[in-house]
Amino acid sequence: MMSEKETPPETLPIRLLLVDDSAAFRGSMRTLLETQPRLTVLGEAGDGPTAMRLIGKLSPDVVIMDVIMPDQNGVEVTRQISARYPSVKVIALSMHAEDRFVTAMRSAGAVGYVLKDQVAEQLAAAVLAVAGGQVYFQRP
Repeated sequence: MMSEKETPPETLPIRLLLVDDSAAFRGSMRTLLETQPRLTVLGEAGDGPTAMRLIGKLSPDVVIMDVIMPDQNGVEVTRQISARYPSVKVIALSMHAEDRFVTAMRSAGAVGYVLKDQVAEQLAAAVLAVAGGQVYFQRP
């Protein structure tokens, strides 16, 4: 039973961190996501080490993680997030639909997978689903 002062979970803001090596793509995602009333983008990172620092500093609910990045790929970073911040949910973002990418991210701890060419149609729904405790693995 909820007291009068508690906010129902389905109306709480969902705090996001965007991780992609393309600043332009991060900007597009930010613009898209910030049109949704419950979604708040706390920050952006262009690489894994920056993402890990920002997660510790900002405490996002959901991290949207590019799978392929230079130096440290999204699979490695997702593994680190799952180990250090188990309450943070990770949605993989990739242009690759092959099972090996989906399986690698799922094994690393991702609870969602969205193809980059479907971001406009799928990303906000994926965020709402994983924030609500569901998994969201898009298939082509």
